[in-house]
Amino acid sequence: MKRILKYLSMLSAGIFLFSCGGNYPPLETVESVDIQRYLGKWYEIALLPNRFEEGCFCTTAEYSLIDDETIRVINSCNKESADGKLDQAKGKAFVVEGSNNAKLKVQFFWPFKGDYWILELDEDYKYVLVGSPSRKYLWILARNPQLDQDIIDNLLTTAEQKGFDTSKIIYADQSCYK
Repeated sequence: MKRILKYLSMLSAGIFLFSCGGNYPPLETVESVDIQRYLGKWYEIALLPNRFEEGCFCTTAEYSLIDDETIRVINSCNKESADGKLDQAKGKAFVVEGSNNAKLKVQFFWPFKGDYWILELDEDYKYVLVGSPSRKYLWILARNPQLDQDIIDNLLTTAEQKGFDTSKIIYADQSCYK
């Protein structure tokens, strides 16, 4: 229980920081997102390091509908190794009004909510670039545990053009899915 409370505390601190902005130009998102097509399992491919994912291997995010206005979010990873203990964080996401579903507020620990903005999205919903307007958080997610390096490079170029420090990008370990 103590470990879970510690994890939730770190996660809530991360979400709070996730929502804090800096002196950056406005961050453009995709024009619109079909939430029904976005639902399902995504594998983490690359990310800017963050506290709440330290020691994570084989990280996934799974989205499903709770109701017309709320999305269930389950982030999972194996701790400390690909064979490590499964760790999950369960939360909710809420669409930001007027964003055509391209901006979400994600909440893992009440009352804190973080920005989850969809910056690039494959037309077939096979991969996505997600970030925050603070430029502190960035993820490349895909429907499969591996993604072609050319696609990753293009997404990182887009992220850099949007003001993210891509020199700090790390690649997620998805070795348990090989």
